[in-house]
Amino acid sequence: MLGIEGYEPAWHHDAEALAAVHRTRFVRLIGRPLRSGWLMWDVAERGWFADGPVILDFGITKVEITHRKFDECAITWDQIDMAVPIDWYEHFDWRPDPHTALRNARGKVLRSVNVIELITVADWRPRILHAVEFLFEGARLAIYNAMDENGITDVPENELPVTNWRRIHVA
Repeated sequence: MLGIEGYEPAWHHDAEALAAVHRTRFVRLIGRPLRSGWLMWDVAERGWFADGPVILDFGITKVEITHRKFDECAITWDQIDMAVPIDWYEHFDWRPDPHTALRNARGKVLRSVNVIELITVADWRPRILHAVEFLFEGARLAIYNAMDENGITDVPENELPVTNWRRIHVA
């Protein structure tokens, strides 16, 4: 997928199912510092290619997070070898910590992981899988669905709206 050799994401649209599938692996990351965050970089456009996975390197393992469509998220573990060139249009590469939110979390110890759901009034979709949230000592990092691509934010918890979202604890 996306010219990334060996990358085979399994997509979820249910926050509780996503949390359950990955809970055991996330528990092992609690207490570990984030070494770096990696983004797929469009060399020709000189910017982040937000359709590509966000990779968080915790030293013992790398977690890869990707959003697509309206509410789908895939989490993979150690599938992407960043030393292997991306074979897609020949102008993509990996860049370490190019986003401020990734730099703010780098070196901080992970204390919690959650999946965030948006609560809606729509009968056809009362809950929407929105983000994977990482709470570090002194930092918050969320990789969210930015309408068919990834978004990254470090907005503090106390600034989030409490009436329109639900946090599903993972680890």
